[in-house]
Amino acid sequence: MAAASASLAGASASLAGASASASDLLRSSTSGFSGVPLRTLGKGRLVLKRRDFTVGAKMRKVKKHEYPWPANPDPNVKGGVLTHLSYFKPLNEKSKPVTLEFEKPLLDLQKKIIDVRKMANETGLDFSDQILSLESKYQQALKDLYTHLTPIQRVNIARHPNRPTFLDHIFNITEKFVELHGDRAGYDDPAIVTGLGTIDGRNYMFIGHQKGRNTKENIQRNFGMPTPHGYRKALRLMEYADHHGFPIVTFIDTPGAYADVRSEELGQGEAIAQNLRSMFGLKVPIISIVIGEGGSGGALAIGCANKLLMLENAVFYVASPEACAAILWKSAKAAPKAAEKLRITAPELCKLQIADGIIPEPLGGAHADPEWTSKQIKKTINETMDELSKMNTEDLLKHRMLKYRKIGGFQEGIPIDPKRKVNMKKRDLSIAKIPDAELEVEIEKLKQQVSEVKESSVPPKLDLDEMMQQLEREVDQEYSEAVKGAGLTDKLLKLREEVSKANADNETIDPLLKDEVEKLRVEFEQRLQAAPNYGRLQTKLNRLKELSKVKHLSATKKEAATLKQELKMKVDPVLNDPKIREKFEALKAEIEDAGASSPSDLDDELKKKIVEFRKEVDSQLVSALESAGFEVIGEQDRQEPGAEELKEEIEKQIESLVNSSDDIKSMIAQLKSEVAKAGETPDSDSKNRIDALAQKIKQSLAEAIDSSSLKEEIEKKIQSLVNSSDDIKSMIAQLKWEVAKAGETPDSDSKNRIDALAQKIKQSLAEAIDSSSLKDQYDNLVSKDVSLKHEDPAEDNLTADELRMKVGANRNIS
Repeated sequence: MAAASASLAGASASLAGASASASDLLRSSTSGFSGVPLRTLGKGRLVLKRRDFTVGAKMRKVKKHEYPWPANPDPNVKGGVLTHLSYFKPLNEKSKPVTLEFEKPLLDLQKKIIDVRKMANETGLDFSDQILSLESKYQQALKDLYTHLTPIQRVNIARHPNRPTFLDHIFNITEKFVELHGDRAGYDDPAIVTGLGTIDGRNYMFIGHQKGRNTKENIQRNFGMPTPHGYRKALRLMEYADHHGFPIVTFIDTPGAYADVRSEELGQGEAIAQNLRSMFGLKVPIISIVIGEGGSGGALAIGCANKLLMLENAVFYVASPEACAAILWKSAKAAPKAAEKLRITAPELCKLQIADGIIPEPLGGAHADPEWTSKQIKKTINETMDELSKMNTEDLLKHRMLKYRKIGGFQEGIPIDPKRKVNMKKRDLSIAKIPDAELEVEIEKLKQQVSEVKESSVPPKLDLDEMMQQLEREVDQEYSEAVKGAGLTDKLLKLREEVSKANADNETIDPLLKDEVEKLRVEFEQRLQAAPNYGRLQTKLNRLKELSKVKHLSATKKEAATLKQELKMKVDPVLNDPKIREKFEALKAEIEDAGASSPSDLDDELKKKIVEFRKEVDSQLVSALESAGFEVIGEQDRQEPGAEELKEEIEKQIESLVNSSDDIKSMIAQLKSEVAKAGETPDSDSKNRIDALAQKIKQSLAEAIDSSSLKEEIEKKIQSLVNSSDDIKSMIAQLKWEVAKAGETPDSDSKNRIDALAQKIKQSLAEAIDSSSLKDQYDNLVSKDVSLKHEDPAEDNLTADELRMKVGANRNIS
């Protein structure tokens, strides 16, 4: 605006006279010109008789606009020469180091390192060893601290003042970047930055929340909290990228959308909702990376992506821990507890399948080495984009939709406490327990039904699943209480976090970590009996075993009935075939006419007819059963040696093996001598010599058996026993049929049937081995009926079994 003064001569006398100045006449007021009413001015006519007048103007001083383009732009600047257009410049002052509350114990070590270096500089002495020792201790302490961070500590790291911002990462990972401004509705929100950039030759549209690096920038950027203008700007550039086919990468780092009155008047909720709806329809790949904190809808408005990735110490929440604590526990001091319950860290969100991956950070957080963190982000973007670029448009949209459809879950069967708690501080979340008396009654009923099942071939319908699931939950609860009572909760949580982190990174578990898990398991087993709920735990485990047996028996009976029905359906048509029946009746009549009282009285021709008829029936039965998927195994005549013959044969071979070895015989003789010398009360040296000789004999005997063909001979004999047992063969055939019927993905019932059959086969095989005396084949290895005992009276203090143990005679074959 300009303030003008003019001198006007020769004006009409009817207005104000010739000597009045124009500035006096044209000075504005609320009602009209000074001295002249507006009505009069409108009616009057201005007539200028002379044209000799002058006009002077004076401009108001304003702040000069600082154009960001420098006089001599550096073409090699990070992000390309176009980055000179950005107002984001390196800070003139280095950021002050900020120590978080949980990092303060490390300050003592840092101070010691500084003091030792200062002393070394002042005195000129060599303190390199001490400095190296202190630095190694510092690094180890830092590693221990950042390996076992609590959720609230990760929240503090995500909010660290020196944590790299969106533009810090952009200028580190891009070769070229140009920022795009404005929502085309009259405003450019500085809390959201958008722009085009390239990574390894690929063009991307980058959109992200931008926080400040100091107080001045934070005020300018509104602390990273966008207004509706920012979300509309982001949506405009997303649609631009969709139109031109640019993949979209969003960076999330905001406490939430700006919640002032003006933002609500401008439609904050509507702007977020528009973004949510529109992002699901974009036809280009979208990657979202949480680099700091992602708060509520303000983060989700640019986070509906195909892949949601998080930095290791980033957090993503629906409400901040402080707000949650104020709502639920009526105090912001409960923020650590709220952060743990909200499950807002990257590992927890990966378990819940909300986040799709974790980008590692250096020890000390991203602010400890921003460039290394940016390299990890760049590597992850390239790998993820390689995966998404293989999808067509339809698969891309479906992948994005299914990612959010699978989030969430529910549980059924957990009783709800009818008494609502006013304050959630002392809310009881324990699982409702079934009374012991009720369980006993139910088990008695089930036992009665089991006895009925044994008498009837039709299995009853037992409603066991719900009861077993409830009992399993109670057992899990009892185990949790036992862990708590043993004082191992903290160790378990730490190990669980380390294992989940290794699984999330798709890395092999460290052997040291496996050892720690095994040590914790052994320690828990040792302390379990001292737990206050050990008795309840054992009782419930026994009940669960009984219910499992009942369920298995019911399933077995049901399967047997089904199998019997299937066999009947296949066998009955063969046996009821008119031709078969006719031949059977004819043979029956011939046998009656022959008047034979026993099969030996039949003539050869009739025997031949019976054999042929049997083969014909067997052939048709085999064809019918094979068409139903059964495997039919024919009988084979086997003439295997009996149990006694097998025992004698093995004893002879072992005896010959021992007699052929001079070393074993000499060691046995030496053992006899040592036992005789020791007498009834052997000293420690004699015991050690006897034990050493016994161990040596065992080792020599094992090597002799491995080197000879005896081992293979025993295996052949065991195989012969298996083949000679029709029961074992039938069970193996049934097992094959079950495996074939179950297919590649068997359900739980099929698995239970297969496991039961395998266990039954093992038991039958063990009984067959026991009956064939294979188990005791080494018992007569040293002498007949332990003749060592009678050869020397000094050995009378050893029993037959003890002497066998000394010479390694009691060896079992499995």
